[in-house]
Amino acid sequence: MTSFAPSRALARPATLPWRSVFRTVLYTLVLALGTQALAKLSLQSAAVVDNPQVRAQLVADAPAGVGPAKAVHVGLLLQHQPHWHTYWINPGDSGLATRLEWTLPPGVTAGETQWPIPRKIDVGNLANLGYEGQALLRSTLTISPQFKPQGPTLPVRLHAAWLVCNQECIPQEGDFALDLALQGASSTHGALFAQATPTGALSSPLEAHFEGGQLRIATAGLPQAWRGKNLAVFPETAAVFAASALPSPQAQAQAGAGVQRWEGAQWSGVLALSPQRITSPTTVAVLFAMGEQAVRGEAKIQEPWPAPAPALALADATPQPLPDAPQDLGAYLLALGAAFLGGLLLNLMPCVFPVLAIKALGLAQSQGSRSQRMGEGLAYMAGVVLSMAALGALLLALRAAGQQLGWGFHLQSPRMISALALLFTLIALNLAGLLEFNVLPGRLGALQLRNRMADAALSGALAVVVASPCTAPFMGASLGLALTLPAAMAMGVFLALGLGLALPFALLSTLESLSRLLPRPGMWMEQLRQFMVFPMAATVLWLLWVLASMGGVNAALAMAALLLVLAMCLWAAGLQGTSRRGFVVLSLLIAVPVAWTALPMVWEAAQDPAPSSTAQNQTAHAQWQVWSQAAVEQAVAAGQPVFVDFTAAWCITCQFNKQHTLARADVLSAFAAKDVLLLRADWTQRDPAITQALAALGRSGVPVYVIYQAGQAPQVLSEILRAEDVLAALGAI
Repeated sequence: MTSFAPSRALARPATLPWRSVFRTVLYTLVLALGTQALAKLSLQSAAVVDNPQVRAQLVADAPAGVGPAKAVHVGLLLQHQPHWHTYWINPGDSGLATRLEWTLPPGVTAGETQWPIPRKIDVGNLANLGYEGQALLRSTLTISPQFKPQGPTLPVRLHAAWLVCNQECIPQEGDFALDLALQGASSTHGALFAQATPTGALSSPLEAHFEGGQLRIATAGLPQAWRGKNLAVFPETAAVFAASALPSPQAQAQAGAGVQRWEGAQWSGVLALSPQRITSPTTVAVLFAMGEQAVRGEAKIQEPWPAPAPALALADATPQPLPDAPQDLGAYLLALGAAFLGGLLLNLMPCVFPVLAIKALGLAQSQGSRSQRMGEGLAYMAGVVLSMAALGALLLALRAAGQQLGWGFHLQSPRMISALALLFTLIALNLAGLLEFNVLPGRLGALQLRNRMADAALSGALAVVVASPCTAPFMGASLGLALTLPAAMAMGVFLALGLGLALPFALLSTLESLSRLLPRPGMWMEQLRQFMVFPMAATVLWLLWVLASMGGVNAALAMAALLLVLAMCLWAAGLQGTSRRGFVVLSLLIAVPVAWTALPMVWEAAQDPAPSSTAQNQTAHAQWQVWSQAAVEQAVAAGQPVFVDFTAAWCITCQFNKQHTLARADVLSAFAAKDVLLLRADWTQRDPAITQALAALGRSGVPVYVIYQAGQAPQVLSEILRAEDVLAALGAI
């Protein structure tokens, strides 16, 4: 039988001449510099991003060149195809504002975005605030005397992200670049900037007070030419006012009803509060528009805000907190049992099973006494339970502080995703035998602790970290209920979940009758150890895919490059013989420029994640649309059933159900036959609206599958979604 165990003879490569080493290094550096130059040239021409729905272009106007006290204007020009629109700073009843992020040399700053006047875009009985046709989102650059030019031009870089909608919504983004000449004019669209009318300010204060559960605003500071006319009114604060009920010139019949009225020079109007309002700002900024002119004012809210309106009938399934009453003891015990059973099933999830398999392999290799094996099993259980308790306590503490979080919240951070990708790469390299060298002391180089008990406890903590994105059957309802309970009772649910997760390995190490079921030590153990490299590598690929959906493809590729050069450096450090030094130097010469380029890309993604590309992929099929609470309410009000897939890129169960159940032709045909509106709520990144919707369903994590119908409570399907379950639920519609 051929052994795959690494041997010292095979690990010692032939001596490589130093001349060949340096020649290889030189070629590598030349190739890297050439690639970087080509990248810069291609970046300088990337001023336009052209999509089928909207054409986005970085434009500028610097008629007198670039320098202190000179007018330099830049902006993003959006040209929409017919019937498509993007959004204002306040998107209205649904949508997402366009985001601009400027990258400029030291000494150059970009002012606040100057938004053109939006228009109200009616969508059924709701309304969006945004732009159709052509819109220029502009900003003014300030050139300070400290600006030190590095060449004949001023490099202007912009990353922009926008949501473009018609009947469906598609998130889009782009990176733009322009080089403005320091001497001479740079005016690609000077006429557009000249036509842009600046927003004025009210000549007298804007006052506000609550009247009949609505906010009435009044001012005498509007232009005299506007008196007696109906105005368009746009509050800048999002998710507070109902966009469909805003005063507008088209609502002639509303003037006499008190929505807006004039009394001499005094104008007053009513802003209806949104049923979905969850914030109570102390300052409200309002834009008043008449044709192409606009003025802006801010009102201080001195009175307490009315309590937010209760959720619509869609949230009838909201669980109520359990009071400390004997009749609720049975429900609480049922929640504890469901959490324990869910923890048991977590061991079979693909995100947990590799960790458990490695521990079982270590147990089979162990030659210790029964008491030592029992101690290792109990240490693993302690690591799991304590880590689960710590995670639950953190979640409850953040919830108490007002954060909208749910189960698996830590994997909504690109930093945590990157850290886990690094950790699992090191584990894979260890299993492959690439970390067995003397650069790190003793067992630390093999990612193990000298104390087996401590090593087992840390393995339990790792199991909790990778298990938390998963929601096994029976877990959803119990975790959702836990977040409505008092802290002490909620911690009981988390502890029950941890006990269920830790029990299989604890029993395997404690009960001798079960440990006898493990095969005897032999060649299979080395082969299994090497085989475990592949599921660990698969986990790294999954984490990189999640990072791509959160921070963009460039961030994922940058992280992959970092992991690759890390593996190369570790391989070189583990070599034997005279060539070891040469390969270490070569590896570092390659790794340093790669890390210099890739680390900022990963760091920027961690600092400010890009809009998730998952939603864009979801809309590739016409059947699925991006979720919003307003879309659900509008469809149900019209009598149309709605199916919502609450999902996330880091949720493996979600991806399995999506591919094996929701993508089946017979399921999609059944949806179409029943005229079901299909919506996907992407929770890959933190989204308070989705968190609130999950809480209304008594859930705190994904996957969650819900059918909404008029006049009925929401129907929540199983986390492990079968096609038969979906078809049966559709048959009852």
